[in-house]
Amino acid sequence: MENLSIIELREKLLNKEISAKEIVNYYLSRIERLDKELNSYITVNTELSLNKADEFDNNFEKFKNKKLSGIPIAVKDVFSTKDILTTAASHILDNYKPVYNSTVIEKMLNEEAIILGKTNLDQFCHGSSTVTSYYGTTRNPWNKACLPGGSSGGSAAAISADLCAGSLGTETAGSIRLPSSWCGNVGLKPTYGRVSRYGILAMGSSLDSPGPIVKTVKDAAYLLNIIAGYDKRDFTTYKDTPNDYYKSLTKDTVKGMRLAIPKEYLELELEDGVRKNFNNAVEILKKAGAIIEEVSILDPKFAMAVYTITCRSEVSSNLARYDGTRYGLEGMNKDTVKTYYESVRGDGFGEENKRRVMTGTFSLSAGYADDYFKKSEQVRQLIREDFDNVLSKYDAIVAPTTPSVALKDKDADNPLFGEIADVLAEGSSEAGLPGLTVPSGLSNGMPTGIQFIGTHLAEQKILDLGYTVEQEIGRLILDI
Repeated sequence: MENLSIIELREKLLNKEISAKEIVNYYLSRIERLDKELNSYITVNTELSLNKADEFDNNFEKFKNKKLSGIPIAVKDVFSTKDILTTAASHILDNYKPVYNSTVIEKMLNEEAIILGKTNLDQFCHGSSTVTSYYGTTRNPWNKACLPGGSSGGSAAAISADLCAGSLGTETAGSIRLPSSWCGNVGLKPTYGRVSRYGILAMGSSLDSPGPIVKTVKDAAYLLNIIAGYDKRDFTTYKDTPNDYYKSLTKDTVKGMRLAIPKEYLELELEDGVRKNFNNAVEILKKAGAIIEEVSILDPKFAMAVYTITCRSEVSSNLARYDGTRYGLEGMNKDTVKTYYESVRGDGFGEENKRRVMTGTFSLSAGYADDYFKKSEQVRQLIREDFDNVLSKYDAIVAPTTPSVALKDKDADNPLFGEIADVLAEGSSEAGLPGLTVPSGLSNGMPTGIQFIGTHLAEQKILDLGYTVEQEIGRLILDI
């Protein structure tokens, strides 16, 4: 049963080669054995998962046509889950249990998924390391001295350690692709608005995109089928009918595709192993018939600057609701409204949360908004136009996912650690574009990734490209 994908597990379930309860017990036993060190989960739904497995096994004919029946899925702890702890890895929501499910969770449950547990992350997604979690740092299963990346680090670590069949993360500017690359997973950040944000604890509302972190490209396509689509509760979602990404998945479309490699990405300080594995993956695409050319795009430093201002401004607004009255801890100092808020937020928010709120508040304040936030949005529009221009001539952009393999704790001390680690993903996220990372090999025993960036709603193209590379390189399987 080890390291089976969603598709592989489902086939065994339908053939009655294995029971749902056996699957759940397998993952629970691995969590018990491995997660004390890895710290990938905040909450494990042991009883709920076993009961759900029994329900499937006892009612096989009733549930067999549901797409996720008997399949244990781990969910980043920003998705609202009814009556299940939803903390955003923060102290301020330490005891919060929502009274409703997010749209994505509703869709998963409608297909009878087993929500095995809620995974660790940087507090409110503020980081790219999982170091800022109130519940402690998640470790990278490939080397526990290294970080898993973030903010969806728990989801990525759980996949690579085989602690669930599939997982969900969110990305604001690299938070799916970075940890997926560092942990040797497939990670898909859909087009902004392809998947509903309703019921997801917000970081940057104009940027946040939920998506799968999984073992194979097939699994990514399969989960995207389930979670994509219009939601009347999220006005940013597209009203079209999404493609059947899983059934349409093929290598045949790659022949004749025109792919662009931004030379500015290659001019960054890429580790030798990252560059070598990327070049090998490019050769695979060329042999498959793709036409690959270098192009010029805006310097990634502009995307870093935009993200620093735009996202922190939105963070400042989104965290304003955590006042101890509507959400959050109850304040201890009730002398005045001011002291009450100070006690709620002083105790409840982590240091990184406070820094981002302060930076964002400054950027939005009178006398500075025009100089900072407005200017940032103007540059963001230029970034969008730049990507649109390239993708009007090419089917996709191809690049390394990250400049380096997984880094160590001390590296996260840099206040701009996230912007640097995510530098190859930030621009496309700011433009709302879909991005897919797949493993490109190992460098000194640590995973590297190659990413594909498509135009809006071009998930099928980048899935086909990722599938082509995956079939040649194969999965990165960690034996622990």
